[in-house]
Amino acid sequence: MLTIAEKRARFAELHAGADCFAIPNPWDVGSTKYLASLGFKALATTSAGAAFAAGRPDGGMTRDAVLAHIADLVAATELPFNADYEAGYATTREALHDSVARCIATGVAGFSIEDYTGDASAPYYDLPEAVARIRVARAAIDASGERVLLTARSEAVLRGHPDGLKEALRRLSAYAEAGADVLYAPGLRSAEAVSEVVRTAGRLPVNVLAFTPGLTLRQLGDLGVRRVSVGASLARVAWGGFIGAAQDIAQHGRFDSLAQGASFADLNKLFAGG
Repeated sequence: MLTIAEKRARFAELHAGADCFAIPNPWDVGSTKYLASLGFKALATTSAGAAFAAGRPDGGMTRDAVLAHIADLVAATELPFNADYEAGYATTREALHDSVARCIATGVAGFSIEDYTGDASAPYYDLPEAVARIRVARAAIDASGERVLLTARSEAVLRGHPDGLKEALRRLSAYAEAGADVLYAPGLRSAEAVSEVVRTAGRLPVNVLAFTPGLTLRQLGDLGVRRVSVGASLARVAWGGFIGAAQDIAQHGRFDSLAQGASFADLNKLFAGG
């Protein structure tokens, strides 16, 4: 079994290399173990996927619940994990430092901090405050003495900021100077937009959120992207199959959709090791 330090070192090495890698997002221990069996090199949590499994909306879980969820997934595999840590579950800088320290203590190899407040009247931290929060997260990592990667995430494109990509680029540039290790602007859908983020990042690795239809892993790698995640998409695919089968039973009294389920024997074999 790899130590936490070894997982973190592997994660850092992936980002230091030249290859683009997929970092899919499981939402529970079972999906973590399955993805690990496919040969992926790292995994990432999904705030929405975890929340849906708990019967909550995205952003609706408490920090304690999120930390327990992250720790469970980290312990379930030897693959390094990056945590979707939303805005750090803290509004003040002092509280953010403590919250980041708690995230590091789960054993993650990296985590993201975003600039979305969740407040509809003021959805984004203003740039000086958002930069200060990235510096706080950086300071918490440095104080821990651990090799944990900090992903700075701008929500400007995904959340529909009026200036969209332009604002995301402005913010990512500032976050890089504030000590981010990885830059991330979810919502990019064109090669041109991806290329602009990569240019802004310079030598820093860039994470891109995959969409369908969209660019392939190879195409994103050719554009200079280092890491590709899928957010809540795998969880939504699973929910789609479940909802469709359940609705067939409830609305039509039919069980045909159950034939599309994964093999019981295969699942049992996968999880037989504990």
